[in-house]
Amino acid sequence: MKPSRGLYLHIPFCSIKCFYCDFTAFSGQKKIVSRYLKALDQEASFFPNFNPDTLYIGGGTPSELSAEELRVLFKMIRSRFPKADFKEATFEANPESLNIEKIKILKDSGVNRISLGLQTLDDRLLKSIGRRHSSSDFLSVFSSLRETGNFSISVDLMFGLPEQKLEDHLRSLKQVLDLFPEHLSLYGLQVEDWTLFSKRKISVDESLAREMFEGSIEILKTAGFVHYEVSNFALSGFESLHNRIYWRNGEYLGLGCGSASYLNGMRTMNEDRLVSYCAQIESGKRAIASSEKLEGIERLGEMAFLGLRMLEGYVPPPESRQVFAPQWDSLISRGLIERRGEAFRLTQEGVFLANQVFMEFVSPFNQISNSEALG
Repeated sequence: MKPSRGLYLHIPFCSIKCFYCDFTAFSGQKKIVSRYLKALDQEASFFPNFNPDTLYIGGGTPSELSAEELRVLFKMIRSRFPKADFKEATFEANPESLNIEKIKILKDSGVNRISLGLQTLDDRLLKSIGRRHSSSDFLSVFSSLRETGNFSISVDLMFGLPEQKLEDHLRSLKQVLDLFPEHLSLYGLQVEDWTLFSKRKISVDESLAREMFEGSIEILKTAGFVHYEVSNFALSGFESLHNRIYWRNGEYLGLGCGSASYLNGMRTMNEDRLVSYCAQIESGKRAIASSEKLEGIERLGEMAFLGLRMLEGYVPPPESRQVFAPQWDSLISRGLIERRGEAFRLTQEGVFLANQVFMEFVSPFNQISNSEALG
């Protein structure tokens, strides 16, 4: 069977940049939306033979586009990828900018999966992290999605927020589950450089955050959700097909400002400045800011940490077992991974300390030389 390939379109516009956000996203830039959509169309024209199986429109906040702008976007997708029959088409949205008219356009355009950025149902906490919507906005939009289209709905929640108590987070989680979403993504707050939270010197109570995560896992398990990736939970059959392409080191094409592609073993990253991206595309060339072809130990390492994100486990090729033997043995002895037949998988402790596990497979490597990896 031919491996699936993904298409990602980045819509970098937001009404406000959340206090924790370090993504390629810009507020107050609506005047450039039309120019940006034309640049997306031109960039897509550079790949006439790319035939994707999944579509993911992310951001930023794609739902910030107007109804007419959404029509333009989907017309471009149909025109540039006429052979695409998407098994899954995901659209990211925030509650304050998604309405009935836009929902109908998404339905008519073949979108079958909506990812809603909620973060918490506590209105006090929503304001404290820079979100523009209220809990009632979310509930209204969720209801409209159920009434208007046959969408699979994924909800994003965050834990470890400033002044968030354990009961605050678990209450939000239970209220969301009462709505019966098909998928849930659960992220712990990370204070990244250059964010407003970083400037405010916000810190995360790691002990409390872990308690929130542990409590969430138990609640989700009881509700029938499968914990299939470190941060993702789904009812059976509703796992994200598009994101599985990333975790399984499959090929994907990313279009737009700051987007990444992985094609023919080459990873490229687009220019992340809005005007510069548009200008380069308009000049008839790709807006590539960086590119690399992972080989040898670096490629084996990336395959390992991506594969380990999937809780079903990862079967490493023989060369990975050989060159990373010290890492595999160390992680097993520390109780962070376990072996099940030919597969290595995170233990429960490994899930909580996943970043420590993944760093074992990221350069610089301990006790391994690149010549060893290359034989």
